[in-house]
Amino acid sequence: MNPKIQLACNVLWSAHPVLQLSVAALMFKRKLHRKFPIFFAYIVSQVLIFSVLFPIYKWGNYPEYFYTYWITSGVSLVLGFMIIHEIFLDVFRHYHTLRDLGSVMFKWAALVMLLVAFVVAASNSGHDQEPIMEAVTTVQRCVRVAQCGLVLFLIIFSRYLGVSWRQHSFGIALGVGGFATIELGTLALYAGGPMSQVSVHVINLVAYNLAILVWFTYALLESPARAPETIRFTPHRWDRSLSDLQRPAQYDSLIPMFESMVDRALSRTQGDYSRKETARETAAKAVASSSGLRAVLPRTR
Repeated sequence: MNPKIQLACNVLWSAHPVLQLSVAALMFKRKLHRKFPIFFAYIVSQVLIFSVLFPIYKWGNYPEYFYTYWITSGVSLVLGFMIIHEIFLDVFRHYHTLRDLGSVMFKWAALVMLLVAFVVAASNSGHDQEPIMEAVTTVQRCVRVAQCGLVLFLIIFSRYLGVSWRQHSFGIALGVGGFATIELGTLALYAGGPMSQVSVHVINLVAYNLAILVWFTYALLESPARAPETIRFTPHRWDRSLSDLQRPAQYDSLIPMFESMVDRALSRTQGDYSRKETARETAAKAVASSSGLRAVLPRTR
């Protein structure tokens, strides 16, 4: 690598912990670490990873740097996937059924990604690349695609969900998804041949610095209140529909339902019959009392 490009890469890489510490300090000051604990843990972990990787890189110990880099990349990907789940829970905070459904889907997606990574690593164990590298690269691409999808989802459905572009969850998703989009694009260009590995590395460093600046900017902004309930009529309807699917009719079969209908009909019939009997008894008593009155009156006279 050219010494000037090498120096530029070191400067861009060294800017990561400085910007990340600024974001972490601002989040802690504004109590945002309580609202987004996983994202806060991700920011702190990136600073710790840099403090481990950068000295190993400077010492020139390539084997240790290789394994440390890919292991820490796996940790970052796990936290990155959990950030998607955290943003999803914040967006669907008022829709409990949709939130529960999303949590189940995220668990299944995580399991599928782990299985795919294991299969890819096992199938490529005889090639030149290390299995850990294959596994982390596979999971990395899956997570990046999910992060891009999260940004597109918020952009398209923000009006229905009442999510403003000034909210913190939207800013976190914008930074994560923007970097993921650029990284996937550079990887595709590198695989196709038009872009060199050095260019990919430099562009990704710049893109990640821009993502951290986006997070810092959103941490400075005041998050507005969610939109009124009238604007969120559609997701509320989705939530009620899913709730009805989760909790169907109270009866498991038609027999108890028919039994209850027959019981109600019998009780109603018995009630009508008792009312008729009461009316007949009342009428008979009235007739008896009137006839007795007629029998007594002549004797009195």
